This record gives sequence, structure tokens and C-alpha cells, in this order.
Amino acid sequence: VQLQASGGGLVQAGGSLRLSCAASGLIFCIDDMGWYRQAPGKQRELVADITGDGSTDYADSVKGRFAISRDKNTVYLQMNSLKPEDTAVYYCNAQRSSTSAMCRNEYWGQGTLVTVSS
Repeated sequence: VQLQASGGGLVQAGGSLRLSCAASGLIFCIDDMGWYRQAPGKQRELVADITGDGSTDYADSVKGRFAISRDKNTVYLQMNSLKPEDTAVYYCNAQRSSTSAMCRNEYWGQGTLVTVSS
């Protein structure tokens, strides 16, 4: 499975960005998809995820500001009311749903940088 993320950039505090992540390849391997982020000097953390049937989960720090959605094999992260502390590299993630030996437990995209200026 290949995950191609896009949509990062520089935005002022209070602004919005929309990230996209398109999955291709062995799509049958995956179900849950989500976004993680890693700020400088910090551990990677879950931002939001969405199951194949549309159930969502969010980190407390982004609830009410971010929205994750999905269209087949593409997952989106709409980020509103951005804050400087949202600055990080955002990574797309997909979790295994198949027991096939062809599948890995999880997959990661290449990361896209989001910078929020104050």
C-alpha cells in the first residue's frame, strides 16, 4: 500500500488547511486510516482516525477544530482555527485489516509539513 499525502503549508494562526491522503496498491490490506503528527522534539501522536464504516476519533487537543473524513481510499483532514502548537509534520497512517501475508500491520505516508505562524 502506498499513501500519498498532500496539502501542508504555512498558515497564520486562526487559518485553515486541508490535508489529503490517497491510498493505492493493495487496498484490500487496509481499513482504518488516520493522521498522526510529530512536532520538533516531541513524539509522534495520533491526531484523528476513521474506520472503514466512518467512525471517528480525535485527540482532545483538536476536537472541535479538526474534522477527518473519507472517500473510499482517500482520507482528508480539515484543520480549522489553527494554532501555533499545531505546527508539526503530519503523517497519514493506514491499519491492516487483512490476514493476508502480503499485508503489513500498518502503512505510513511520507509526511507533510504544517506550519502555523503566530
